[in-house]
Amino acid sequence: MSRHLVEARDLAYDYPDGTRALGGISFRIAHGEAVAIVGANGAGKSTLIHHLNGHLSATRGEVRIGDVPITRDTLPAIRRRVGLVFQDADDQLFMPTVFDDVAFGPANQGLPADEVARRVDGALLRVGMAALRDKPPYRLSGGEKKRVAIAGVLAMAPDVLVIDEPTGGLDPHARRQLLRLLAEFTHTRIFTSHDLDMVLELCPRTIVLARGRVMADGPTREVFTDDALLRECRLERPLAMQSCPLCSAVRRKQEEGDGTDHHVDRGGSRAGLR
Repeated sequence: MSRHLVEARDLAYDYPDGTRALGGISFRIAHGEAVAIVGANGAGKSTLIHHLNGHLSATRGEVRIGDVPITRDTLPAIRRRVGLVFQDADDQLFMPTVFDDVAFGPANQGLPADEVARRVDGALLRVGMAALRDKPPYRLSGGEKKRVAIAGVLAMAPDVLVIDEPTGGLDPHARRQLLRLLAEFTHTRIFTSHDLDMVLELCPRTIVLARGRVMADGPTREVFTDDALLRECRLERPLAMQSCPLCSAVRRKQEEGDGTDHHVDRGGSRAGLR
């Protein structure tokens, strides 16, 4: 079975106070898929992805990476296979320099120093951050921090890449740079996001969560044209799939008649001004 496969089976999770966060989620993500997990605030997105490399342990059900279930005994192997990038890059960047931060994971895997350096240089080059390898992370912009956090995960050579809100807090230029980067990856990719235009661009498949349950799982464009589903889950179509309000107003005005007599014959051709 592929090491890149991710499967949840009847996954449920209760917070310590008894609040049900996930209520029996099942899905299967195949090798090389790019899948978005979307939903309103509180739907369970971040809770779900923190189960994918064992940061949280299920109350019921299980998660499997390839043919390996996530358990206490398999955690070291699972965390080598599944790289998780947190929503806030500052939660992952704590070393004196960019190089040290990216080196932290592979160094703790026990790799020799020359292999660690090779991986760090390769990961920084891939995310376009090689020139900043000696810079303190706190001196980076938000987009640069996000790239370094991704490099830190890539340096561990995971099979599965999981990113929580990849474009959160980024300006338009940094967002576009990051989207180009993510589009180049061939890993199995799982994203949570409120940026549904990013989802539309990068993810052929979308899973919709609400109240800790899967409400839909299918082709992204089909999911985003189900307006009843989107309303129920407190979502809206991506901007790219919404009609322009100004164009719609002009079109309505023309259809209703605005004092200029346009005539369209039964065949649909414009007969011209009268």
